Amino acid sequence: MAHEIKLAARSRSEFGKGASRRLRRAGQVPAVVYGHGADPVHIALPGHDTLLALRTANALLSISVDGGAAQLALPKQVQRDPIRGFLEHVDLIVVTRGEKVTVEVPVVLLNDDAADRVVVIDLQTITLEVEATHIPSQIEIDVADLEIGVTITLGDLPLPEGATFIGEDTDLVLAVSPIAAPSAGEGEGDEAAEDAE
Repeated sequence: MAHEIKLAARSRSEFGKGASRRLRRAGQVPAVVYGHGADPVHIALPGHDTLLALRTANALLSISVDGGAAQLALPKQVQRDPIRGFLEHVDLIVVTRGEKVTVEVPVVLLNDDAADRVVVIDLQTITLEVEATHIPSQIEIDVADLEIGVTITLGDLPLPEGATFIGEDTDLVLAVSPIAAPSAGEGEGDEAAEDAE
């Protein structure tokens, strides 16, 4: 089950670039919460806590605004400063327990340290339809015992409880290939360069 990250927010009534800059200088992040037919709610989130929370893909946030009842939300769009990396603005979409959502989940390889092969990933992320409170942070694939020539497709991966893949079972996720041997002449060129030194 996805871990809920609690954030205390406050409502905001000032908008525009100037107001957003003032919020960020005060260590807060401007954000908008929307979804389920409700009007968008403009809020300010605690900057440091939000930055830490959004390090996790598809972080499930439990947000209380001005001390009110908490509501669950997922990050829909995150704008970051391209140089310094701090959060500039966050769009959040409201979700409810039991509701299914479509998310991109990163693929992470385990034990990828063999020297005689290379694992070529065809899908860096996998699209899942899954309950909002059961979103996995990542899909792990242990490649320790995979031999050269083996391929892994969506149908080979274990699904989180209640989840379905958006795609075909035959969609390629990764393939294990041998490391290409140096072509004839490459080694000779290296030796010639060394002799020239």
